[in-house]
Amino acid sequence: MVKELPNKLQSLDLEAIGSVVTDVDIPKESKPSFYLKNIIPILLRNGVVHLLGFGNRLAFDPIPFQLQRLRCRCNFHALQFAPKIQETGALLLRRLRKHEGHSGPLDHYLVGPYADSIMKEKRGQSAKASRYLAIHLRFEIDMVAHSLCEFGGGEEERQELEKYREIHFPALAHLKKTTKLPSPAEIRSEGLCPLTPEEAVLMLAALGFNRKTHVFVAGAQIYGGTRRLGALNSLYPYLVTKENLLSATELEPFKNFSSQLAALDFIGCTAANAFAMTDSGSQLSSLVSGYRIYYGGGKMPTIRPNKRRLAAIFVKNSTIEWKVFEQRVRKAVRQTKHIQSRSKGRSVYRYPRCKECMCPTD
Repeated sequence: MVKELPNKLQSLDLEAIGSVVTDVDIPKESKPSFYLKNIIPILLRNGVVHLLGFGNRLAFDPIPFQLQRLRCRCNFHALQFAPKIQETGALLLRRLRKHEGHSGPLDHYLVGPYADSIMKEKRGQSAKASRYLAIHLRFEIDMVAHSLCEFGGGEEERQELEKYREIHFPALAHLKKTTKLPSPAEIRSEGLCPLTPEEAVLMLAALGFNRKTHVFVAGAQIYGGTRRLGALNSLYPYLVTKENLLSATELEPFKNFSSQLAALDFIGCTAANAFAMTDSGSQLSSLVSGYRIYYGGGKMPTIRPNKRRLAAIFVKNSTIEWKVFEQRVRKAVRQTKHIQSRSKGRSVYRYPRCKECMCPTD
């Protein structure tokens, strides 16, 4: 695998000679045999294959042991962020912790050589570094609209989300009009709705995170804007985002690249003393969780809410005492707290605890 072709191949028109292979050409759950039969001949014939838009292929069981082990090594060891992301990520961590001279156990893996810059302590500085909780609020409009849930915004919200679905998810919008689907209440009771920022606040407060907690919020533009973040900002005055901690000039190189902005969020979340997710199915939360398992040595807690149990609790939150609410939330979260070994069909990036990836596993 190369980033740049050797000189003798640079003048080739890869598409004209049939060396460009896209996602359309490769069935989603293709086995290794597909590549041996269809891709290797192209490589042998032309000397080069360009896999364009190669998204999450060779990720589905059954995967041979050696291949799964290679995927694990690539993800957790070979792949590193580009230097500009590492450098800005190190700056983000330094500001999150408030003081230089303090590093975390995962800094070296996340920001490489720039981890040393976090340790450059200023003369006479002895203040203790701030511990912080990171939370990924997966509550962007695409997630909200696709869930088919309702979030307390009444008819105005329903119309807004319906218009969004018609533009961005036309097949889903058509299905909703032509098929009897479960009601929003039924979807919520099954734990299929994303947690709202308000529900996230209730969960964190019930788990014991008080007003003095420093909170780093990751995520793109929250649906509902500042109005939906009111409760979170009110209860946690020490709340920050990468946009608060980094100047416009420092963010300028990344502003048109959503994946690079997500990489900065990934660094901030992965290095946190504790990490909470509001949607266990989100890609960023899954990758953060897996990285903390792989390198955290069992000392990097991750909060994975059981949304079905929490939904049942939130329905009754106005009719039960706070102590009872606390106990129920803690029980619901405790049941998902232990580190699970990877089972068949699960991503090795999210569940690296398996013999192909982590050894020993006990």
